Amino acid sequence: MTMDTGLNRIELTGLAGLAKLVGIGGNSVGPESKTFTPGFVCALAILIAGLGAWVLSGYGSNTAESEPVRLAAAVVTEPAPPPSEDVALDLSLPSSAVTPAEAPAGEIAPVEAAPVNGLKIFSQSWRRGGLGSKVLVTMTLRNGNDYAVKDIEIFCSFARRDGSHLTDRKRIIPDTIKMKSRKTFARLHVGFVNINANQAKCSLVTASRI
Repeated sequence: MTMDTGLNRIELTGLAGLAKLVGIGGNSVGPESKTFTPGFVCALAILIAGLGAWVLSGYGSNTAESEPVRLAAAVVTEPAPPPSEDVALDLSLPSSAVTPAEAPAGEIAPVEAAPVNGLKIFSQSWRRGGLGSKVLVTMTLRNGNDYAVKDIEIFCSFARRDGSHLTDRKRIIPDTIKMKSRKTFARLHVGFVNINANQAKCSLVTASRI
């Protein structure tokens, strides 16, 4: 606003001086005179054109000087660029890493073999007792396990002479067999069977680890 006020004062002063100068060179222009000479009109036109050019040049220079200030302000207020995708990817790598000690999904722990799988019947035989109704079994068992076993359950099947099936009997042997050893059990009472039974065969069912 100060610059515009100064320009207005310069324009008024210049007009007044030019009017005085023209009045000296030709017919005077004053409150009492109402006529204008051709020289006065030409001088007034030149003065107006010169003042217009001077004002435009001053406005253009002011605009050119003020533009860098606005440009600098725009540069300062420009937002920072977003982080690159490579940086985000690098930051996400530690969270997605898998430790070597992690076990594979769905892995099943190995199942330990049953104690009875380490037992074998080395030999077996049977006979009647108690008026022929009782069955007495003699057998030798071998324990191939790395531990002792006990409570051995046996299953005995009886048949006629022709091989037709008659009956089955079970018996639990409460004794202990040490690891990597064999033991003979004589005349085990398995149970009562039909008098027609002529054949028998026993097998191992279960055993307990000690």
